[in-house]
Amino acid sequence: MTLFSPISLRDMTMRNRTVVAPMCQYSSVDGFANDWHFAHLSRFGIGGFGLVVFEATGVVPEGRISYGDLGLWKDEHIAPLARIVDFLHSQGAKAGIQLAHAGRKASTPVSWRGEADLATGEQRAAAGYEHWQPVAPSAVSHDPADPSFQVPLALDKAGIQHIIDGFVAATLRAEKAGFDTVEIHAAHGYLLNQFLSPLSNHRTDEYGGSRENRMRLVLEVTEAVRKAWPEHKPLLARLSVSDNAEGGWTTEDSVVLSRELKARGVDAIDCSSGGFAEGRISSAAAYQVPFARAVKQGADIPTMAVGLLGDVHEANAILENGEADMIALARGALNDPNWPVHAQRALGSKDYSLWPIQARRVSDHDRILGLQVA
Repeated sequence: MTLFSPISLRDMTMRNRTVVAPMCQYSSVDGFANDWHFAHLSRFGIGGFGLVVFEATGVVPEGRISYGDLGLWKDEHIAPLARIVDFLHSQGAKAGIQLAHAGRKASTPVSWRGEADLATGEQRAAAGYEHWQPVAPSAVSHDPADPSFQVPLALDKAGIQHIIDGFVAATLRAEKAGFDTVEIHAAHGYLLNQFLSPLSNHRTDEYGGSRENRMRLVLEVTEAVRKAWPEHKPLLARLSVSDNAEGGWTTEDSVVLSRELKARGVDAIDCSSGGFAEGRISSAAAYQVPFARAVKQGADIPTMAVGLLGDVHEANAILENGEADMIALARGALNDPNWPVHAQRALGSKDYSLWPIQARRVSDHDRILGLQVA
């Protein structure tokens, strides 16, 4: 197993094991993908990635992190997403979309827009500005010290069913848009992670208390999505394998959950961590790889490693050592959208078939890449 060996999940075969992780762009109006999203995502297909996963996409409008998030809560969202999917396919890449609900972390500001940028009705309309009341498992703010986060409304049974229905409807639209895989977002302190973690879930009904109860909504969403998603297409789930906080969700919990997800038709786990105000972890190269290794070994399921994995040789060694099955880049992909084709050369390959056809005819690739010939 190496970076440039193919991998098959159900009927989806990726040309290599490089993945673009979901990255929120906060550049949408009313949930619609636009030219920015096309340019941002398409370049990763040109650059040789095996799978490009679109950013956290709201399954219901109130599930967005901000008013600038992508959405898939209405049929009109399908066509602009399909345009990007079609282009990625033309470049040999697979396309995935992360379906999400932000829970109590919803309706937060877009960081680069201040009050002056939203001072008039025209400015707010142009930005698609909206503000709404978030929902969560319990009426507890993500961070009481930060006014960006509101105290959410605790979900009742009807509200929980509304969310499950939203995931199903978005899944059906993702199929119409031509996506090869969908990823259920249960990480980073967003809604499904909020139900999992004792830090945010203070319920006393069947969705709170024991680990089994706290896992209930994630498993119900998974069962509903798997039923709606074509059998031949793979289903992914992203987990914060650990909250990195005392009294929070742990790696052991994630191993147990991953076994249950696998039993319900999830084909791979995207292994991240954190997302709660109480949690802290020091970032360093490959700092989250132990999470991918623990889930892979403990649950016997393919995993995706993510988190400062831009060193080509280290990324390749992670796969060779069997610590994970795929390598995902976010900021590393932004820094170098052509990371896979550069990585392939750095590993000693003289095969330029991963390059787009328009670039393969250039005679001196080594000079263009700034690489030394051995």
